[in-house]
Amino acid sequence: MGSDAGLGARKRLVAGVNGLAKEAVNGVVSKEEDQAAAAPPRLLTLPTVLTIGRVAAVPLLMSTFYMEGPWAATATTGIFLAAAVTDWLDGYIARKMQLGTPFGAFLDPVADKLMVAATLVLLCTKPLETSLLGNGPWLLTVPSIAIIGREITMSAVREWAASQNGKVLEAVAVNNLGKWKTATQMTALTLLLASRDPSLPAQGALVTSGAALLYVSAGLAIWSLVVYMRNIWRILLK
Repeated sequence: MGSDAGLGARKRLVAGVNGLAKEAVNGVVSKEEDQAAAAPPRLLTLPTVLTIGRVAAVPLLMSTFYMEGPWAATATTGIFLAAAVTDWLDGYIARKMQLGTPFGAFLDPVADKLMVAATLVLLCTKPLETSLLGNGPWLLTVPSIAIIGREITMSAVREWAASQNGKVLEAVAVNNLGKWKTATQMTALTLLLASRDPSLPAQGALVTSGAALLYVSAGLAIWSLVVYMRNIWRILLK
């Protein structure tokens, strides 16, 4: 009888100690979770640093574009190509490693538009000669105006959509058409920058193919804008 009572007391003691230990562990975990939740989000994550690097590359791109020498065109093309790669890379890292931040989400499209607009303006200041159309100063001006105008319009539309309901904001989310526009745009600008290297044997082919792709990109840009506006219009009519 006394043995059973002692055994029961020991069991209750062990259960009590285990309960206190669990409470202590839960308290520590809860405190750590509260501290993590209260901690401000990191501002300079790896994707954000890559995005800032693209912004910083714009003045460097402008400098090498106007430099003379056999390496200038190669350097300019390399800078733009690196920016295009990091444009994809920072988004991939942000999604894969969950390192996205509100600041990075704001800065990423700004960096993209700044790099593209600067490159288009630079190319328009030095007309390129093609074997089919000759030296036409309007050759790159027309698609450049279409692309830059579309980006300005979409920036304003997305800013307005952010103040509306969720359905309107979803209507201006990046779609496959926008991704194709970006891909053809980056490829076209890379070819056009590379075509400035006089040592390349296929210089004329690079200019022609780059200009053709830029017109395709401009067409996709206008098309995607029409699709976005149509989606918004349908939501507003409901």
